[in-house]
Amino acid sequence: MKQFACFGLDTANQCLLRGGATVELAPKPFAVLRYLVEHPGRLITHDELLDALWPETYVQPQVLRTYMLELRKLLGDDAGQPRFIQTLPKRGYRFVAQVTERNGVEPGTAKEAPASVAKSAIIVGRDGELDRLHSYLRQLEDGQRRVVFVTGEAGIGKTALADAFCRQIDPSLAASVARGQCVQGVGGVEEYYPVTEALNQFCAGQDGRRAYRILTRRAPAWLSQGRGETAASVAAWPAAQDRTLGNLCEALEEIAAENPLILVFEDLHWADDCTLNLISALARRRAPARLMVLATYCPLRGEIVDSFKGLKQDLRLRRLCVEMELAPLKKAAVAEMIARELGEAELPARLADFVYLRSEGNPLFVTAVVEHLIAQCVLVRNGAGRWEQRAAFEEMEAGVPDQLARMIEMEIGRLSENEQHMLEAASLMRVAFPAWAVAAALKMDPAEAEDGCDALARRLHFVLRAGQDELPDGSRSAFYVLAHGLYREVLYQRQSEARRARRHIRIAARLGELFAGREADVARERAMHFEAAGDRERAASVLDAASNQKWQAGVC
Repeated sequence: MKQFACFGLDTANQCLLRGGATVELAPKPFAVLRYLVEHPGRLITHDELLDALWPETYVQPQVLRTYMLELRKLLGDDAGQPRFIQTLPKRGYRFVAQVTERNGVEPGTAKEAPASVAKSAIIVGRDGELDRLHSYLRQLEDGQRRVVFVTGEAGIGKTALADAFCRQIDPSLAASVARGQCVQGVGGVEEYYPVTEALNQFCAGQDGRRAYRILTRRAPAWLSQGRGETAASVAAWPAAQDRTLGNLCEALEEIAAENPLILVFEDLHWADDCTLNLISALARRRAPARLMVLATYCPLRGEIVDSFKGLKQDLRLRRLCVEMELAPLKKAAVAEMIARELGEAELPARLADFVYLRSEGNPLFVTAVVEHLIAQCVLVRNGAGRWEQRAAFEEMEAGVPDQLARMIEMEIGRLSENEQHMLEAASLMRVAFPAWAVAAALKMDPAEAEDGCDALARRLHFVLRAGQDELPDGSRSAFYVLAHGLYREVLYQRQSEARRARRHIRIAARLGELFAGREADVARERAMHFEAAGDRERAASVLDAASNQKWQAGVC
């Protein structure tokens, strides 16, 4: 089974699935889709596709265009802004969605991974959250509509929770699920992007016929293309600018009248204002409806996210929504996750402890750390096919797993240049970083640095304000922590050695100024900065001076 977004390509049974339901697809379009899905991320030329599917037979290339139109219609894809099939003019096509096997291994990976690593199907430690979601679902039977926001840092398992919830829905409820995903950069360009994606993919499924008829009658402008309609009739439909929230809300409520309807919107922090307005309207309408909105978001900040923050606060004040924040997994859950990923109940000694400390309970980080251990040959299969530890974890090649490093770099790259420099300066400290150290490293005004650090702590999930220190001169300076050691490593390594050295020396110099006359109190910290800057002579000098000072004071 090959999975992408909410679809599954069952190559054994030659069928396309959406949310477990079979989508009607003729053999040849299925073959085209299968070939694209089996070669994701690369250009598939027209000739390659024709040779693969019609060997030794001449076929007009125009037939590919016909099949692509049919596939896009079924997938709810848009050729202008493709999520699945990208057209490369005069060359061919590329399947751009992420594809995983049922066990989560990406096709085309050369290195061996455990039979379960990456597994969106694996979810542990979330029984309480799943129980809450199912209790909200049961409340729909009384016509009590629900809006549920699921939040947490990147990789904490928001999508996995939504997937598990949808899989576990009691079949006797006959609930329908429509899913859409907000995409960074699209929210400011295309209004209602996740909404139209959810509606069109839902209607394209076998269980979406009734929904399609209702939307065609009540809110046709919300469907980008007709199901089984002629080109002339589709062209006569209202244009997208004729969409009204009232019509759509009424249509969704009618769809939910027969069976509960669950709208799942992922990454709502990238949503456009119009999508947020729809959620607000659905939450505020007083008519009973067996309708549930389940939305995930990451606590990032920005202009679009600030709009969402206002919506969420307003709905919470009116008690029209609930919020579920996913906490990091506990050590026992991490051990269970590793065992399920590796397919073994007994783990090598200290493996769970090491992965827990390194990942800090983030499920995505757990998977990445295990993969990294395998890539470094620290964790290998023995002759009996069981996993064993071949080297000490401390001997593993230093660095952050590539997958996490790329994710963290992307997250940091969204910030301004000044904010990136402040975080880099923060990474020069071992655990907590005071605002004065950031100011010293970057030669900033201390008050300006503290304001900047406060702003980062308000906006970023991985920066936390931890308290205030009183400095020897009587002034006070706030200090902060980076929530994950892996973020600190990425921020530290992205600086050149020369830049790091200059910043370390500035911090050491500022420590000397702040603790003038009491240098021995901070000698080890100053020596650490000098050594990190490559100046071992000054590091040794600082430690010697501190030793002499203590001896003279009668401490030694």
